Amino acid sequence: MDIVSAMTGPMTMNRVIHAAVRRDLGRLESALATAPDGDRARARQLQAAYANLHDQLKHHHEGEDTHVFPFLAGVEGATELVEVMETEHHAMAEALAGARTAMDAYASSGSAGDAHAARDAVVRATDIVERHLHHEENDLEPLMLPHLETSEWKAVEKKLRPASLAGSGRFMAWVQDGMRDEVRAYLRSKIPVPVTFLLSRLAGRSYHRDVAPAWQPIR
Repeated sequence: MDIVSAMTGPMTMNRVIHAAVRRDLGRLESALATAPDGDRARARQLQAAYANLHDQLKHHHEGEDTHVFPFLAGVEGATELVEVMETEHHAMAEALAGARTAMDAYASSGSAGDAHAARDAVVRATDIVERHLHHEENDLEPLMLPHLETSEWKAVEKKLRPASLAGSGRFMAWVQDGMRDEVRAYLRSKIPVPVTFLLSRLAGRSYHRDVAPAWQPIR
């Protein structure tokens, strides 16, 4: 998936996260398609990378369920769309859980057969995730755009942040790993570079230690 071609509207922090999700799903599909048979170390690497993606996406969508969708209850024209979004979240959760089960099986065996099965599960999940991201960007975001500079939305944004410094660091390290220039420019316009650097490199050390190595062969 070409991240830029998937984005047709103005950049938002929501789309920064979506870009990272699309990037990792694409990386996983490529890595699993070429996984060597019997390499359990590589399988465990990719399992850790998928677990991180799953956790980041779960946090993102739980934040939407808990904070964003209630905010949208007061936005004209959003009620029926939010109901659809919630249904899509359930479908995504099921597909992502299925992919996690397949990734765990692959990590246990390291076999090429299980790698291919995991790839199939990731591809199925990607289709469901992409439909939701596209729907959200093209139909839900236009309703939100007029409200993004309001104090009410700023309060929601604060609630969406990771609860701990370590969580913020891991998120910032993840979202910037392999980030496209167009997306990075937007992030820098919203968050000072020293802040993103310190969060990523210091508070996000666990990402660089446990997850980033999985992507080294396919950057």
